[in-house]
Amino acid sequence: MQTLTQRAEVRAFTTAARAAGQRIGFVPTMGALHAGHLDLVRRAVETCDVVVASIFVNPRQFNNIADLAAYPRVVEEDSALLAAAGCTALFLPEAAEMYPAPPVVSISFGPLEAVLEGAHRPGHFAGVGLVVAKLLHLVAPHAAWFGQKDLQQCAVIRALVRDLDFEVALEVAPTVRETDGLAMSSRNRRLTPAERAVAPTLYRALDAARTALLRGATVAEAEAEGRAVIAAEPAFRAEYFAVVDAHSLQAPDPAAGLPPTETAVVVAAHLGAVRLIDNVVLPPAVAGI
Repeated sequence: MQTLTQRAEVRAFTTAARAAGQRIGFVPTMGALHAGHLDLVRRAVETCDVVVASIFVNPRQFNNIADLAAYPRVVEEDSALLAAAGCTALFLPEAAEMYPAPPVVSISFGPLEAVLEGAHRPGHFAGVGLVVAKLLHLVAPHAAWFGQKDLQQCAVIRALVRDLDFEVALEVAPTVRETDGLAMSSRNRRLTPAERAVAPTLYRALDAARTALLRGATVAEAEAEGRAVIAAEPAFRAEYFAVVDAHSLQAPDPAAGLPPTETAVVVAAHLGAVRLIDNVVLPPAVAGI
């Protein structure tokens, strides 16, 4: 596996691959890799000739300096994992390489960034949009892989690709979970043993709301059941728990049941010093069921 640190290097690498008729897959990450990231790499390896992964802790998507400083960085370990998973090249730029001058361009995502993560982390998706646009421009992949755990981010990137006419296929892979249901996340490394023991409460809350919707409960009733599961665990401080359209992230009528579109139950909560997010997606409602 090659390691590339300069923008010109990664551009030259993928330009040569395209000229040779090779299909390029891309997996952008912020490092501290886990099995979920490696699942994305393996999916890319299965369908592409060349797979590029990036590790870049993007400062422009953090609105909390302490969170940025605490984000785990284990580059040597990550590099070994990527190589073992079949990655062809690692793009590993420094912040000064990605942003040689302070950016003046800002990307707005309208209603997509006005709710949930966007409402609680102002400016977050503007930072995500900018760095993803830069990475897609530099790598120019045929396909790029993202995880469903970051559901709102996937919706934002889908809008970015559509509205700016990037010629890339977006692939969203299911969330990879621990055996007790906890969604795999780089932030899980920061949980204490006691916090890790109660962390699966989030998934139990999501499952309670999902089950309620599937048995015919209204949106408001399902949300109440999920919130009650979190409220029963005093170690958690919930930021939001909601049933939303899985693509627009907008809230449906609270008095209605499962709508005729893909629906997601989403949650964000603090456990000690760590902020965790998760979601589950339900299929569209079927008439007569």
